[in-house]
Amino acid sequence: MAFLQEKVLFVWFMFSLTSGFTSSRSDHYTPPNLKHLTELFPRLKFNQGFKESFGESNIKLMDNGSFVNVTLDKSSGSGFVSQDDYYYGFFNTAIKLPAGFSSGVVVAFYVSSFFSLSLMSNSEIFPHNHDEIDIELLGHQNRKEWILQTNIYGNGSIKTGREEKFHLWFDPTEQHHQYSIIWNSNHTVFLVDNVPIREVTHSEGISSAYPLKPMSLHCTIWDGSEWATNGGKDPVNYKYAPFVASFGDMQMEGCKWDKTKQVPFCVKSGQGLSILDPVEGEEFAKLSQEQKMGMDDYRKRFMIYSYCKDPRRYKVLPPECNR
Repeated sequence: MAFLQEKVLFVWFMFSLTSGFTSSRSDHYTPPNLKHLTELFPRLKFNQGFKESFGESNIKLMDNGSFVNVTLDKSSGSGFVSQDDYYYGFFNTAIKLPAGFSSGVVVAFYVSSFFSLSLMSNSEIFPHNHDEIDIELLGHQNRKEWILQTNIYGNGSIKTGREEKFHLWFDPTEQHHQYSIIWNSNHTVFLVDNVPIREVTHSEGISSAYPLKPMSLHCTIWDGSEWATNGGKDPVNYKYAPFVASFGDMQMEGCKWDKTKQVPFCVKSGQGLSILDPVEGEEFAKLSQEQKMGMDDYRKRFMIYSYCKDPRRYKVLPPECNR
């Protein structure tokens, strides 16, 4: 009987290795039934607000532009970008990641002022001073999982990396899942399938590094061999190429930047540069109690790294970590 039990355990263990399942993706986790913010805004096709940014030959429109496949191969990565810059907003996409061995591959969904489309170029307007809010999905070796990394910085504060890393409760290569960013004067929130996983409050502690510049939205796949997997120890293996990621259900609801006047379009009438948050309502100004509980539970289960818990990296933790 003991031999049979050992044999069953061994078979289960080997299955878990070959299937890529580990204990971090708990089959006991059921995401909370929270308000679906992604149902509040229209979906955009590619021609309704985007254009290629690099690797044009590796970009393919699907379903009449409702979905976009971006590819990384030996020749190039690829990506597309919003035609406008935004000052605050809600940004969302559904992403399906490449299956199989993907070490060193980075699939990213982010807003950034570095390649600002309205401001000539960041090097002229904001030298070494750009803002960015990142969702980065980091590839893996065989029998491992994709890692979700979030980051936020303003005024070029790259040296103070504010990364947090998470496991996911699902296999992101099987179907599309929603990844969202809320960015306004109150806070920045990262969400997966409408579940908040991280909130950065616009507090005094982080005020000097809080993103406040107009930013464009980017969707990319690229070679992150130098750092993405095990600190760069496992680079992209192009034997497994091409690596294809699919983006769809694109949503951008925000305050567009006036390229002529260099101010947001949603300025309060007669009140100078007092900005209206483009995504209004209490659900965007702060998290509900249910959302906070859902976020806390997710972080306890799936967060694997936070810069605020890394004293080896920072002898003095960034001020917002003291909250």
